[in-house]
Amino acid sequence: MSGRRREGRAPRAGGRPRGRGDAGAAGRVDGHVARKRFGQHFLTDASVIDGIVDAIDPRPGQNLVEIGPGLGALTLPVLARAKALAVVELDRDLAQRWRARAESGLRVIEGDALALDFSSLGEDLRVFGNLPYNISSPLLFHLFDCAEQVADQHFMLQKEVVDRMVASPRSAAYGRLSVMLQWRYRMWPVLDVPPEAFSPPPRVESAVVRMQPRATAELRGLRAARLQRLTAAAFSQRRKLLRHGLGPWLQEQGYEGDFDLQRRAEEVGVDEYIELALELREHGAASAAPGA
Repeated sequence: MSGRRREGRAPRAGGRPRGRGDAGAAGRVDGHVARKRFGQHFLTDASVIDGIVDAIDPRPGQNLVEIGPGLGALTLPVLARAKALAVVELDRDLAQRWRARAESGLRVIEGDALALDFSSLGEDLRVFGNLPYNISSPLLFHLFDCAEQVADQHFMLQKEVVDRMVASPRSAAYGRLSVMLQWRYRMWPVLDVPPEAFSPPPRVESAVVRMQPRATAELRGLRAARLQRLTAAAFSQRRKLLRHGLGPWLQEQGYEGDFDLQRRAEEVGVDEYIELALELREHGAASAAPGA
């Protein structure tokens, strides 16, 4: 992604709700010690938990899936409202802890969310959770594969990442991630979450975003892989004009159109990138036609 910075790790939900600043011993919540390798920061602020659960608005009969239940700060209130929930947990000890609780209506899937085929979990998925910040972009793109089966997604992420996801052209936050996700989803920031809402507190601000996949017709037959390649070329030299990065790539594709390359990548809106990708698709189809 353009302007890539090393991202922090995700706060993880868990523990009984507490007031801000009442997290107990740093790194330990409900007898569990936060593990750095899993980026565990447990959500403990009751008002933040209520705000997130209200935003999700879980109801009986919905196909709810949580990525990273932690110790249950979101899991338990969501399960109480929906009566059924699947959770994906990488931490073996936490997965065992959930299985041992034998909560009615709870299905525990132990494993890496990046390796999970979410399409196997059914239709009208409502996916939520605290995504590990160090793998947030790969996980968001991993979920592209099942977007047609998803009703919506609510994720806690590093605030900087959410800002990039919903950024407008001509802003410093606008980049390849903005284009790809805005093409595939409608997105709305839900609420900001300060470090003191967690135990132990992370070193970054967090935010919750709602994502709703666009209808198939809105995608106009464009494949994600084509737009990914185009945006990778466009943002490969984002401080330079597009003629330096995107221009040579377009020449390699045999493109002979009049797309304005005398701009920087962040000056081009999502719709313009989509139109260019569609032009390239049509050009490729014409070139491949017999007698073309």
